[in-house]
This record gives sequence, structure tokens and C-alpha cells, in this order.
Amino acid sequence: MPGAGKSTVVEGLKPKGYDIINMGNAVREEIKKRNLEPTRSNLGKLMLELREKNGPGAIAELIKPQIESSTASVILIDGVRSNDEIQILRKFGDVKLLAIHASTDNRFSFLQKRGRPDDPQTKEHFEERDNRELGVGISNSIALSDDAISNNGLTKDELIETAFKIIQSWIK
Repeated sequence: MPGAGKSTVVEGLKPKGYDIINMGNAVREEIKKRNLEPTRSNLGKLMLELREKNGPGAIAELIKPQIESSTASVILIDGVRSNDEIQILRKFGDVKLLAIHASTDNRFSFLQKRGRPDDPQTKEHFEERDNRELGVGISNSIALSDDAISNNGLTKDELIETAFKIIQSWIK
């Protein structure tokens, strides 16, 4: 779910030599191409519009060029939201899904501190975003993940190290 710690993990693992692709950034790039402001509302509307127009795996389709141009043996993709996206990603190789869980209060706090223009600053906007994410199927992807980390009470370094160990176990 938004704010659980996915971006923290991938940014922390970047120095390990993995390629990083952020699906939310793909939507932000589409916003730029359309000359729209990257507001919470615009990003949410565009995400839903792309899925409605191009199918539930539309955001995964946006990152295909990045995957195809990668020379890394492991690519970390931040922000998978649906099983349809996972099916598209499986066309490129083995896919493992790591869910990062955090309590609602922790996620809201993390998002307020993160400071992206589209991060919710009110509980109402936070719940609206959660409901939008649930509506595109994120709960199914979380439920079917290969492993999970609870990011309640972990330090940033502990979260990153735990994720690194899990990913390393998948590579072996």
C-alpha cells in the first residue's frame, strides 16, 4: 500500500547494483507528456484512465522499454498494483513479489514526511488514495506475494537489510 516503504527499500538497494524502475514515475512521465500538473488528483485520474483505456496492465506496459533496455540480471520494480501487471512483467523473466506492510498510521506518517506533490496531507485524501489502490487490485498482489516484510518498528536500515536478504535468497 502507499507509504509502506517500497521506495525506501529500492532506493536503499540501488547501491547493490540492481536496476530500479518505479511504476509511479512512469505515470508521472505521462503527466508531463500531457502538460498536466503532477497533483494527487491528476495522477490518480490518469492512472485510472490508462487502465480503463489500455487494460488493467497498462502501467506495466509503460515500463516495458526500461525493462528491455536494462542489462542488469535483477530489476527491482517499485509499485506493482495488480496481478495483470505481474502477468505482463512475467513475459520478461522470473518475477518475485515482495510485499511491504505497515500500519495505516505509519503509512500516513511516512507519506506526510516524504513530500511528493501527490502525497496525501489529510486523512481524507489518504483514505481516498488507499481506496483507489484497492480498486485496481493491489490487495490481490499483496496476498499473492512471495514474501512480506512488516515495516512497523523497523529502522530504515533494518528494512533495507531485510529486503536485501530476501532478494538474495531468491537469486540463489
